[in-house]
Amino acid sequence: MCGIVGAVSVGYQEDRKWLLDASNTLIHRGPDHAGEWWSEDGRVGLAHRRLSILDLSPLGFQPMAYVERGLSVVFNGEIYNFTELRKELQHLGYNFRSQSDTEVLLVAYAQWGIDCVNRLNGMFVFAIYDAFKQKLFLARDRAGEKPLFYHNVGSRLYFASELKALLANPTLPRRINSDALDCYLAMGYVPGHSCILDNYNKLPPAHAMSFDLRDGKTNIWRYWELPALDSDAEDTDQNTLVDELEALFEDAVGKQLVADVPVGILLSGGVDSSLVTAMAIRRCNKVHTFSIGFPGHSKFNETAHASLIARYFDTEHTELEAKPTTAELLPTLVRQFDEPMVDSSMFPTWLVSHLVRQHCTVALGGDGADELFGGYGHYSRLISLQEQTQYLPLFIRRKISGLAERILPLGFADSNVRTWLMAVGIELNGNGFPLITSFFDPITRRRLMRNINGYSLVAEDIFETRIPHQNDLLQRATRLDFQNYLAEDILVKVDRASMLNSLEIRAPFLDVRLIEFAFSRVPSHLKATVSDKKLLLKLLAKRVLPSEFDRQRKQGFSIPLADWLKAGPFRELFWDTLTSADTVFDSSTIEDLLNGQDRGRKNGERLFALVQFELWRKMYGASF
Repeated sequence: MCGIVGAVSVGYQEDRKWLLDASNTLIHRGPDHAGEWWSEDGRVGLAHRRLSILDLSPLGFQPMAYVERGLSVVFNGEIYNFTELRKELQHLGYNFRSQSDTEVLLVAYAQWGIDCVNRLNGMFVFAIYDAFKQKLFLARDRAGEKPLFYHNVGSRLYFASELKALLANPTLPRRINSDALDCYLAMGYVPGHSCILDNYNKLPPAHAMSFDLRDGKTNIWRYWELPALDSDAEDTDQNTLVDELEALFEDAVGKQLVADVPVGILLSGGVDSSLVTAMAIRRCNKVHTFSIGFPGHSKFNETAHASLIARYFDTEHTELEAKPTTAELLPTLVRQFDEPMVDSSMFPTWLVSHLVRQHCTVALGGDGADELFGGYGHYSRLISLQEQTQYLPLFIRRKISGLAERILPLGFADSNVRTWLMAVGIELNGNGFPLITSFFDPITRRRLMRNINGYSLVAEDIFETRIPHQNDLLQRATRLDFQNYLAEDILVKVDRASMLNSLEIRAPFLDVRLIEFAFSRVPSHLKATVSDKKLLLKLLAKRVLPSEFDRQRKQGFSIPLADWLKAGPFRELFWDTLTSADTVFDSSTIEDLLNGQDRGRKNGERLFALVQFELWRKMYGASF
């Protein structure tokens, strides 16, 4: 795992120092080696920070060149099928100097050009400069496991793994994009190509980009789509599907265990991580598993469940104990995450990464299983809501939804009641979909931002454009979550928290073959129903996990934020930040939210969102 930075321009670049400065901001992504390369004409600069995983020798250093073909590359990620690609390329006559997947990527481009990206199975972001064609080619993996930010103005393109690296260039602007902020306040993240700063962008997952040094033109395109559900999927025998899933998953886990450094498994004791462990033990004589205990918070402690799996598979198991989280960690995470993101589970994710990194450099986790196989609780609720409201006229449902938004206060004692009453007004039998995880509704956002001139409410319209066109509700829901919540929240959280600790976390469920299997072969009734979730995975779990394993248990990563906000350093930080004289948010609305929290309303995550934005804004010197 690594960090990359680059600058390409139609003309000669005089300021080169910033590239090294930018690279140094990414040392946490690659503490093992730093490399920098400039083209002879001074128009292309590439920098790299290396976390050594495959081929630990200097032969794996980057930027890496294929001099005979005029190619240079910087690469962040892992190509899990690099061994097969290497053999194919050797058969075509190519020779290799190293044992790294980076060299395989470079030679793959030499052979297949930009189409090489279609052959890659992995998590990646890379940039290849082709001196003969005078073009830069960039691509990002299908699920969005690895990030890429860029700033493209006129005849120059800057890009980096993290936004902070671009901002190492003091000449670049730092103005807040109000549309992106509105999305953040509504959805909890900034979606798609947008960025919290004006004139900056993210390359979306499954997209590629080129920059032509002859005229400064850029071209961005999607190279991969989620497949359609097979027409005969509903008729496929479930045992056949379990067989296919088992074979695919075992091979995916096997490929992701390959490394020249110690590898472990993050074992929570849930279905997903337990299945990863079950497949790993088939490929390794000894598997090292880790579970995390949170003393004083038994609700979040899963070590007993993890121990059951570890004993059953006879893994080399380590139980790690997380120390209490301190408020001082929040500014560190705010800086690391580049863009604000409303997910307080970034705290335990960082803690897990910090502890596991003391034992290994690579860890396998269960991310992606919920989106692929229907594991979230809201899938069952949506199916139930569709059944309960299908005969109720839409105009009546919309009245109910409007009343819930106006009458029930934000953070209402049972916040799910407000959320799902508002969802009643959505036409689920068509192509509609409710913004279930909405943090601030339009009424509250308008009040919060009343001091900002020209602020517009755009989040709901943007969200609507991102809803997949699927007649089947569950297909719509899982595809939406895969392309939004997974890519913009879960994977961002895992990448930033793990990389801050120089730990590579891999996700076997996001092997491209499993993604395509889940969306093309698995019918909705084997994903979720009104009464159950993740049915196909549980069938596999029944087959390979111990009989006493609880397949119904679902425990997400979370923190006792409401308790922390009653008294102590977290409360002091939140209240001081939001009541400061220079806050951008409306003071009376903030006062209502703070008072409501003290009266028992559930606004902890909303307050977390506002505090995080304010800390980020001041830390990065951003303004409207």
